[in-house]
Amino acid sequence: MCFRSLLQLTGETVGEVKAVADMHQRKAEMARHSDAFIALPGGYGTLEELLEVITWAQLGIHDKPVGLLNVDGYYNSLLSFIDKAVEEGFISPSARHIIVSAPTARELVKNLEEYVPCHESVASKLSWETEQLGYPQTYAISR
Repeated sequence: MCFRSLLQLTGETVGEVKAVADMHQRKAEMARHSDAFIALPGGYGTLEELLEVITWAQLGIHDKPVGLLNVDGYYNSLLSFIDKAVEEGFISPSARHIIVSAPTARELVKNLEEYVPCHESVASKLSWETEQLGYPQTYAISR
C-alpha cells in the first residue's frame, strides 16, 4: 500500500519526511536511524540498496540484520546466485549469514529479531571512517 493510500485510510501522517542533499546522504540517514534493513520485491534500485547494506555489513560498517521478504519465492534466484558465489569462493560462508530471508513478514521479523552477526568484518570499525563513503562524519551508521 502506498503512503497516500495509508494517509487516506487513517488520516494520519506516517513516519518523518526529511530533506537531504543527495542519495548518499539519504542512504546514510536511513541507515543511521534503522535497526535492520528489509528488502521487499523490487527492481534495480532495491537491489542496489540491498547489496550496498550487505557490503557495509561485510566491511564492518554496521552489524544490523539485512532481511529479504521472499514473497512467492521472488528472491530465490538471487539467493541461489549468492549460494553459488559462496560455493565458488567469492563470498565467505560467514558473510552468507548476513542475509536473512523468509516468505512472510511475520517470519522475517522473527528471524531478524533472532539475528546475531557471525561474519568476519573485512575492515575494522575503528579504521573505517564514513568520509571514505563520501558521507559527513555526522552520518555515522554503526549500530
